[in-house]
Amino acid sequence: MAKRRKPLHPDAPLLYPDHARPVTRRDFIRQGLMSGAGLVMAPTLFSLLAAPRNAYALAADVSTAVTNCGINFSGGNKVPFICFDLAGGASIAGNVLVGQAGGQLDKLSTAGYSRVGIQGDMLPGMIDPADTLDYADTTCGLAFHKDSGFLRGIKERASAALGQTNGAVIAARSDNDTANNPHNPMYGIYKAGAYGELLKLIGSRNTDSGGNSMAPAFMIDPAARPTKVDRRSDATGLVDTGDLSTMFPKSADTVNVMESIYRISKAKLGRVSTGLTDDTTVKNRVECEYVKSAALVENYADPTALDPEDGVIVAKPGDADAGTEIFTRAEYDSDSEFRKTAAVMKLAINGYAGAGTITMGGYDYHTGNRSTGELRDFRAGRCIGACLDYARRIGKPLMIYVFSDGSVFSNGAADNSTDGRGKGVWTGDNSGTAASFFLVYDPRRRPLLTSATRQQIGYFSADGNVVTTSSPCANNVNLLVETVVLNYMALHSEQGLFASANYFPGHGLGGSSSLDNLTAFQPLYSGTLDNGV
Repeated sequence: MAKRRKPLHPDAPLLYPDHARPVTRRDFIRQGLMSGAGLVMAPTLFSLLAAPRNAYALAADVSTAVTNCGINFSGGNKVPFICFDLAGGASIAGNVLVGQAGGQLDKLSTAGYSRVGIQGDMLPGMIDPADTLDYADTTCGLAFHKDSGFLRGIKERASAALGQTNGAVIAARSDNDTANNPHNPMYGIYKAGAYGELLKLIGSRNTDSGGNSMAPAFMIDPAARPTKVDRRSDATGLVDTGDLSTMFPKSADTVNVMESIYRISKAKLGRVSTGLTDDTTVKNRVECEYVKSAALVENYADPTALDPEDGVIVAKPGDADAGTEIFTRAEYDSDSEFRKTAAVMKLAINGYAGAGTITMGGYDYHTGNRSTGELRDFRAGRCIGACLDYARRIGKPLMIYVFSDGSVFSNGAADNSTDGRGKGVWTGDNSGTAASFFLVYDPRRRPLLTSATRQQIGYFSADGNVVTTSSPCANNVNLLVETVVLNYMALHSEQGLFASANYFPGHGLGGSSSLDNLTAFQPLYSGTLDNGV
């Protein structure tokens, strides 16, 4: 008899003799050896003491500078966007159903389902004898396998939101065990108009994409580089006045001091040369940063507005759980993935940031059992569900995109342990079984598909492999990102602008008919959230 492998804890590292030793930061995250900032800081006071007369001399400049610097805190007023970057190669097609050319429920062969870890006695269309329900579960609109770890986690956290949720799955290959996949769509989402009141973009890692996978090079805008946010202090520290808040308890006094610092800085800069050819531009940029610091403090004087420990997401420190929070205090304190999710969703869903990336490590889980992957998929589902439920509680729409670098396959052997749940053992990496998916939540109603066939973009062959000619993005990760951005723009009735000069004129998705075939949902809004259809 084969020796049963015990499941690894969701935070345990994944080490394999056939994998090279981790070298880069991304390698460490992919194998779970590391869990996956730019802050607005007030200037120091010493410059105030250098030339005190200047603190009053240019009083009229401040209001003019706010206008000239283009400072406002209205945000892009678009549907909030959060993406989950499951580093290492998660089995998305073993959770969300992917079918043949006819859609999600156009069944694969028994061998094809076995390849993505679904056993022959648990096939879509079959009835689970335990509860007489079909193994194809459409509670979320998008069809999941009934026993999906993702789905179980989502249902645990967001059962009240699922009637207003729908989604689509994309069959698309990506390379295994590499961060070189340009998977991250954040810059494209920003280009489409999603920017926040405080920050353009945020991510749980301090990288150019904000996550583990890269962003497409042609989309990167250095001015919109994501700010690192993966814990409460990152969120509440976004507006930090240092000792000023202690010296001047009234926020108005703090703002006055910071405006004085701006005037002194402006006067000093006017007397020196940077020696650069764009001297004026550089000076204006510096001045604008001082003005923005003062404006931030004026608009966000109370940092608790940014605090995920708000009694809704989790109980405040020292308070007992009321039983209605999204995370219990014990869960939040013991699990860094929950703390990370709480911080990102607080900022992104409230519009303080336009979009956010949550990287979760350790999804290279072909450990010779099923249980390790099931536990990690379940935790990812709980984090996805937490975002959906928070959007429901505050009455905001939300788009969630879930992707991973590569995928895994099963050899058909079953893991009959409690956590293995009788499903197929993950045997090794396989990019041919890869997929991504997105969910859309609308507080008013379940989002409507453009047609019944659009729930799935691209498709698998009967034997459980991506058909690389099934869509423009099936074998091109750059085009996969473009497809996600197209669908985001379509939620705002802006898919017609996708190919225009101000957006993505050089895209590779084809003509207008091809763009229509890649668009899953009818618009939620016309332009922005204030103009709901």
